[in-house]
Amino acid sequence: MGPEPGSDCPLCPRLAVFREGNRASRPDWHNGPVPSFGGVDARVLVVGLAPGLRGANRTGRPFTGDAAGDLLYPTLLRFGFAEGEYRASPDDGLRLKGCRITNAVRCVPPENKPTPGEVAACRSFLVGELAGLPRLRVIVALGRVAHEAVLAALGLRRSATPFAHGAVHRLPDGRALADSYHCSRYNTNTGRLTEAMFHAVFEGVLDLSSAAGPAPRASPEIEEL
Repeated sequence: MGPEPGSDCPLCPRLAVFREGNRASRPDWHNGPVPSFGGVDARVLVVGLAPGLRGANRTGRPFTGDAAGDLLYPTLLRFGFAEGEYRASPDDGLRLKGCRITNAVRCVPPENKPTPGEVAACRSFLVGELAGLPRLRVIVALGRVAHEAVLAALGLRRSATPFAHGAVHRLPDGRALADSYHCSRYNTNTGRLTEAMFHAVFEGVLDLSSAAGPAPRASPEIEEL
């Protein structure tokens, strides 16, 4: 596993300033780069966008304490990628099984919107994640930004592997990249992503992570957001 960002990572000046402001106003929050969650024996890596202000930035665990986690973690439990009970707290005892979660950007951005430069600055940590998981078979990208961050970390062209909800892309190294709309409150509230749609993605991920041989290609629902 590659190096992790330090608590005062200076790579993104805008995010560092935002972090210091949050530390001043909420000193009891995590307010730092959020580490990945799960073991290095993972067959599945879920890649999100960035920590939520009142979610992972507060709790210090990816997708913990916000609406996105309220969909992601029950889904992981449903398909056997986690065990225990999700109670939106890092001390709830929930454990991941054959799964790991990380973000394309490790620090919370203002308005939950990292810039392309910030995604690029954090790329080395995603490169380390992907290189440090020897059993990894499936990468799940939650949203277009995460999808493109994974491609950049692997040195692959966007045009050859377009984002599409429900798509499964075979990668040159034999692993699979599965796409989903991000499980954000906005997407679920507007109906862009339903629970059934999200479950369908992870049903396919379960099959891919346990099957032998190359990953099949699913029929995509093209969407650039």
